[in-house]
Amino acid sequence: MGFQTPLYELSDYLKWTTSGKIQLPDFQRGYKWDDERIRQLLVTILRGHPLGVVMLLKTGNSQVRFKPKPLEGANPAPDAVPEQLLLDGQQRLTSLTQALTGTGVVATMDSRGKLLSRRYYIDMPLALAGEDRIDEAVVSIPGDGVVRANFGKDIVLDLSSPEKERANGYFPLRLLFGGAETVTWLFALDDKEQASQFHAQVVQPATTYNIPAIELDNSTSKAAVATVFEKVNTGGLPLNVFELLTATFAGDKDYFDANGTDFRLNDDWKETEAKFAAYPVLAGLENTDFLQAVTLLATRKRNRADTSARRSAVSAKREDVLKLTLADYLEWVGALREAFIWAADFLADRHIFDVRFLPYPKQLVPLAAIRVVMGADADLIGPREWITRWFWCGILGELYGGAIETRFVRDVEQVPDWARRLEGAATPNTVQDATFVESRLHSLRTRGAAAYKGLYALLLGNQARDWMEDKALDKVQYTNLAIDIHHVFPQKWCTEHAIDDERRESIINKTAISARTNRTIGGAAPSKYLQVIEEKAQIAGTRLDTLLDSHLVPAQQLRTDDFDGYFTIRRESLCRLVEEAMGKPVPRDIASGHAEEDSAQFAIAEVTEAPDEAN
Repeated sequence: MGFQTPLYELSDYLKWTTSGKIQLPDFQRGYKWDDERIRQLLVTILRGHPLGVVMLLKTGNSQVRFKPKPLEGANPAPDAVPEQLLLDGQQRLTSLTQALTGTGVVATMDSRGKLLSRRYYIDMPLALAGEDRIDEAVVSIPGDGVVRANFGKDIVLDLSSPEKERANGYFPLRLLFGGAETVTWLFALDDKEQASQFHAQVVQPATTYNIPAIELDNSTSKAAVATVFEKVNTGGLPLNVFELLTATFAGDKDYFDANGTDFRLNDDWKETEAKFAAYPVLAGLENTDFLQAVTLLATRKRNRADTSARRSAVSAKREDVLKLTLADYLEWVGALREAFIWAADFLADRHIFDVRFLPYPKQLVPLAAIRVVMGADADLIGPREWITRWFWCGILGELYGGAIETRFVRDVEQVPDWARRLEGAATPNTVQDATFVESRLHSLRTRGAAAYKGLYALLLGNQARDWMEDKALDKVQYTNLAIDIHHVFPQKWCTEHAIDDERRESIINKTAISARTNRTIGGAAPSKYLQVIEEKAQIAGTRLDTLLDSHLVPAQQLRTDDFDGYFTIRRESLCRLVEEAMGKPVPRDIASGHAEEDSAQFAIAEVTEAPDEAN
């Protein structure tokens, strides 16, 4: 990437924006400056103060074909071909182009965001009174040139024609760079001396106003454009790879030649979202997640086809997402749409029904890519069981919370062959790396932790049934019964009996129950609320004990309000549940008095959330 730092006059920028020689890359967001900010920008120029640097990218790079679009209000010829793309300075150059050329009418907004059109003028006598009066001299008026009062009934100032502008002593800033038209307007004034002074003191200095530029040459890569744009665009929202690829795909010449129109990635993503709308668990999937999955598959295909000594890498990194071609995207988009829907069904089978209790939304990326690689094999009983083991290892081992692109790659490379039990297939890193220890159950206290959500889903999947209605907590009843996670020994009872916070709030003292059951429990002792449930549900105690057992809740300890006994027994039951899901032992570290999860390798920061519902 090379660059230079020329200094151009503002008049040159205006010629280039109006002619289309400077345009925007399609990823740039819309124009949004408000009225006062524009007025202050004009004051800055008239005072000769610097307004900062603009950044330009020379066109002609065969590897980076961003779809261009004119600056709003520039109106170049439809066939205008840009020579440079504006990366930084859109708001400033758009404001100046609209205010200083053409009709001078700017489409802007007030401080409250209300849309309006404005024109900008200089009060000539005030401007000639000295530089310190320039701020007062620059005024904003309605786009039709008429200032009204009394709910529009009275005209306060009328500048709707050149004659009225001159009569009232207001110079239109649309003519600041008007050349001969500016001179004609000024010397039609009755006061020729004022016209001469204004031209010399205000107009002439503005015509030599310079704005420095940073010009990136046409060897600049997409990744470099993204990095540079983010560095300079500190006042706006971060630019993501989806927006960059939107512009790149829209500039794909082969697609245009074949279809007679540009490819619109944003419209295609809306189609994807429409297909996912019926699956609440996919609600948190971002367009950049989808592109990462495409990149995994595209780079995997290139890796498999590469016979060189240094094969191209499988990747999900940002710089490789930016290297995607439209052909790559179109090759995989259909299969991935189906794969993500398959993933939603896979999650439902694991009793994860909505995004609120999805442990790791990002784990959907390798899961969907694995489904594409394995095809129908992923639905066979044996391979599906191994995929499920990998899935729980990632969640209960809490392995998708940090830098995860490398793990994505290893998952896609390792899981398909391992799940098929192919000869020589290595155990996936995610399965090997996953560790869960007994004491982690004590520190899982809020639903922000992935393992907490995972255990909640495992409990739902353990044939758990509602205590009041004996209904399976499946996808339908989950919604109908307003299932959520609540305390088994209520908070109120625990507080009254000096149960420490660690055990009271631990997932060991939580389970999934309906809103109706939770209201019945209230804050009573377990021995009391179990009696109330039996009376209201009209069931025998043995029947209720069976329902409690489906939650791995020991009935005898509940009926005797034995919290310590309950806690020990259920902790052991949850350890076994985790062992079954992960396919590996859970070290018991409580009895030794040393909690392994407190050591550095198991230190896991939890997300702070509002406390779970008290009952």
